[in-house]
Amino acid sequence: MPKGYWIGHVTIDDVETYKLYQQANAAPFKEFGAKFLVRGGAQTVREGEMRGRSVVLEFPTIEAAYACYDSAVYQAAKAIRESVSAGDIAIVEGV
Repeated sequence: MPKGYWIGHVTIDDVETYKLYQQANAAPFKEFGAKFLVRGGAQTVREGEMRGRSVVLEFPTIEAAYACYDSAVYQAAKAIRESVSAGDIAIVEGV
């Protein structure tokens, strides 16, 4: 069964409130076995355009990646994120 990945690119407008999102997403990420591979950090855009922050999470299965995103607990956390940031998120199946 392939792993699942969330790939996100985010522009944060309010860093302090975004920290509340990070606290709120910890429980669903733990429940669904997420592991951060990239969480912010320096980035150099070589082609195209990207937002200022990149995040990559690995899940044990693609099903877990979808289930986490769709869970009520993550959706509550997402509401916090959406109030203080703009982002692009894709759920991708691993090889």
